[in-house]
Amino acid sequence: MSQDNLSTITYNPELAPGARNAIRTCLALRPHERIAIIVGKSTLDIGAALAAQARELGSPVQVVVLENCAERPLTYLPEEAVAALEQAEVSLFAANAKPGELAMRRAMTAIINRRQMRHGHMVGISEQIMREGMRADFHKVDRLTRWVMKLAQDAREITCRTPAGTDLRATFDPNIRWFNTSGLIRPEKWGNLPGGETFTSPARVDGVFVVDGALGDWLAPKYGDMRETPLRVEIAESRIVRVECDNDQALEDFREYTSTDENSNRVGEFACGTNIAIKNVIGNMLQDEKIPGVHIAFGDPYGEHTGAGWSSSTHIDVVGRDFDIWFDRRQVMAGGRYLTTGAV
Repeated sequence: MSQDNLSTITYNPELAPGARNAIRTCLALRPHERIAIIVGKSTLDIGAALAAQARELGSPVQVVVLENCAERPLTYLPEEAVAALEQAEVSLFAANAKPGELAMRRAMTAIINRRQMRHGHMVGISEQIMREGMRADFHKVDRLTRWVMKLAQDAREITCRTPAGTDLRATFDPNIRWFNTSGLIRPEKWGNLPGGETFTSPARVDGVFVVDGALGDWLAPKYGDMRETPLRVEIAESRIVRVECDNDQALEDFREYTSTDENSNRVGEFACGTNIAIKNVIGNMLQDEKIPGVHIAFGDPYGEHTGAGWSSSTHIDVVGRDFDIWFDRRQVMAGGRYLTTGAV
């Protein structure tokens, strides 16, 4: 499907503010820059809104619809998408997640990393997210993210607790980098949109993480909000040692996912969400991981960015609710609200 065809698709005008934020603020697209937009059939309307904002700037737009390339789920990146990325300076991926497609997305980000592109990653994007998280003041989110990241970089230990039972302790290697993915996307690191987090790969994690928010990857659309059937994960020396959940199928899917390879059950990411426009968990990881609080991920540590010296073929985030957080002995969050005390 070409740009011209996508321009004929009608979309809800409520998508326009979020699309404008993505193109003009987050990606800072300039008129002379070519942008590649990769979408799925279920997100054509969002793709149309994004493309319209790029065309309004005068930028050349190339659109790739995944289902027009091959049947999904895709285990590889279609040639049409490869060609579009190789010809563009800026890119967006706005499609839903399907089981087994992580390898396809990793092939895409490998091109983006090699070419140092500004890329917005919108896996699981929905109209609700376009109306909520994508309408954030990302300059304000960036200021908060920088404040949190500076404190985190100086901390030897981060402790977090929640009313649902999370009680987690993480320690860090000063040689492993923290990253700011506030939504203001830079060539050195592509970012999810909506943005709003700072993350690293921890040296060690121990304790309990209760997932009463959401599960990542393709489990997110399958199980949604986990408040009624939370998943309890016990962690020792960064490895999963026990998992419990009243939803037997969710438990089985999570266990299978985190058993894919030798590092699928290892904590690869520790992150603090900073998108203060997000007020509630909606059961979609793309937005839920940006809610103020802590989320962790099992599997790949994004070593090409963090400097972690190991890898995994999988990566699944987990989100909780209503965190209290301490950086060393300093409390920085209470009940899901940052204690900035006028610092931001």
